[in-house]
Amino acid sequence: MNPLLIILGPTASGKTRLAVAVAAAIDAEIISADSRQVFRGMDIGTGKDLKEYTLNGVAVPHHLINIRGAGEQYNVNAFKDDFYQAYASIRGQQKPAVLCGGTGMYIHSILQNHQYTAIPVNTELRDQLPGHDLSELRRILTTYPPELTAQADLSSAKRLVRAIEIADFLQKNDFTEELHPRIDPLVIGLTGEVESRRERILKRLNERFDEGLIQEVERLLQQGIPAEVLTFYGMEYKFVTAYLQNELSLADLKEKLYIAIRQFAKRQMTFFRKMEKDGVMINWLDSDLPAEVLKESVLKLYMQKYGQ
Repeated sequence: MNPLLIILGPTASGKTRLAVAVAAAIDAEIISADSRQVFRGMDIGTGKDLKEYTLNGVAVPHHLINIRGAGEQYNVNAFKDDFYQAYASIRGQQKPAVLCGGTGMYIHSILQNHQYTAIPVNTELRDQLPGHDLSELRRILTTYPPELTAQADLSSAKRLVRAIEIADFLQKNDFTEELHPRIDPLVIGLTGEVESRRERILKRLNERFDEGLIQEVERLLQQGIPAEVLTFYGMEYKFVTAYLQNELSLADLKEKLYIAIRQFAKRQMTFFRKMEKDGVMINWLDSDLPAEVLKESVLKLYMQKYGQ
């Protein structure tokens, strides 16, 4: 058995705080599932909250934070490689692992363990496909050998395009499947009332400005990271860069960023609901509950599943 406790939720839901409390209780180590916290020097904008990984003066070990330089690229396939390496290290110490984050695509990649995530995007092929014609895409897919399309998802144009892309790659290239351990997950999701989520987002955003969010972005630009690269790393960097380039007033920056983060949290929840439709069982807990109640609820579910 390869147990894995997963704690997910939208931004500002208290995932890290809960993960640390639970990890401390079961002597676990945390693996971050955040697409931006891998970058060094990008702390405030990505909401690392590294101080939260210390509980009662004791540091809880964590992985996949600050493992890439600012300005570098990172993707789901790199995450999978890094995750399984960290997971093997933790389990090698006979300790439990807790995967915590809000990047649903990263978490879903571990739960699905699809072997084909390493197959690259073929932009030239995609440009030739009728991107929104479901019946034509399905017809094109049937032109490939059945053994290359057996696992194809026919439910949407986006997934059909990817299925064709994979089949085309497999037909022209050798592909060796990477064997990873089959994970036995317990997935905990944090959610709550929309209004309270908005209040937490606003409070957290104001704290980030107080902590030096603008100065962090300014420093990254001074280090030579191009503005167009910085904007790739998310809303905070996009809007603060626009402010520093005198494209936004400070008031506009704060208002637009607050709205953008709210919309982002909504998209995160939409992705988590999609994961459920794909068969992932998520045990939802109310993020507005007291921290101790949340911790005890997770520990109870953990004991019921793994008996540890």
